[in-house]
Amino acid sequence: MERTKLIRNSVALIGLSVAMLLFFLPDREKSAQYYTNQGKIFGTLYSIQYEATTDLHDSIKATLKAFDNSLSIFNPSSTLSAINANRDTTTDHYFEQMWHEAQRVHALSNGAFDITIAPLVNFWGFGNKGRTSTRDSINLAYTIDSLQQLVGLEKVQLINHRIVKSDPRIMLDGGAVAKGQACDLIAQLLAEKGCTNYLVEIGGEIVGKGLNSRGEQWRVGISRPDDDTSGQQEIQEIIATSDICMATSGNYRNFYYDGNKKRSHTIDPRTGYPVEHSLLSATVVSSSCMRADALATACMVLGAEKALEIIQTAEDAYCYLLVAQDDSIAVITSPNWGEIVQK
Repeated sequence: MERTKLIRNSVALIGLSVAMLLFFLPDREKSAQYYTNQGKIFGTLYSIQYEATTDLHDSIKATLKAFDNSLSIFNPSSTLSAINANRDTTTDHYFEQMWHEAQRVHALSNGAFDITIAPLVNFWGFGNKGRTSTRDSINLAYTIDSLQQLVGLEKVQLINHRIVKSDPRIMLDGGAVAKGQACDLIAQLLAEKGCTNYLVEIGGEIVGKGLNSRGEQWRVGISRPDDDTSGQQEIQEIIATSDICMATSGNYRNFYYDGNKKRSHTIDPRTGYPVEHSLLSATVVSSSCMRADALATACMVLGAEKALEIIQTAEDAYCYLLVAQDDSIAVITSPNWGEIVQK
């Protein structure tokens, strides 16, 4: 009787051990598959493909929400909005990461990239205030000169996790790096979750690693510039790659006509006016998507010739420029662009 009871107890313990072992098997033992998560953030769309053992969309959305709470100018409770409104606030990791990259690109571009450009962006109708008047109804030169007094990264300091302004009317705009920085954050999240194959795309900015669901390199496209705002995009060139951080900036979609004058969303912080040159779009590949995003914006401010100069000065940067030339579009690349194409 006792022997039978002992055997039954032993069998029960073995069964319990097996069940516990199965329950605590690591995720890598489960079958992985490719997931695609899509949604809206920062007023644009995102599409994220990755190979994992489980759907990570909840974690992705939580990360994007935390980032939005830091750097969105459209979120009145964000850290950036609090700084612009001169509310007492301390800076967070996302903000400081953006701040330090903005300083580097500002110096590299001799001021062509400047996150204190918000007053000018708002005035020209590309910020969160909207266009409230036509530009020819006011003394334009006088107004621009006044706003220029509020622009310049040297007028702002980060001290002990607080922003100190030389003038309380100074406002910051991290929009030129936000999508790229968000791509980096999601890529980092996926890597921490054990993903080695993924493609993160937010509003056209891209971080890709590894291979797609067919076991091939990811294929990413560079759009051909046109003024069609219907969402249809013709691809200028396709790059096959297993490792890329890429951002594109262009003036061919975000613009308006001010009388007979076409106003693009790229504002030169050194002059206060929308740029007027033949560079239609700048695609930059760099060591991070945030850096690529900032450099692409700087390129659009500078124009093709100066853009090539700063890309060659920057570390780990490559550019693909599309330039209006009579009735056609010319392609100009940095000398090292071939290294990207061959990946």
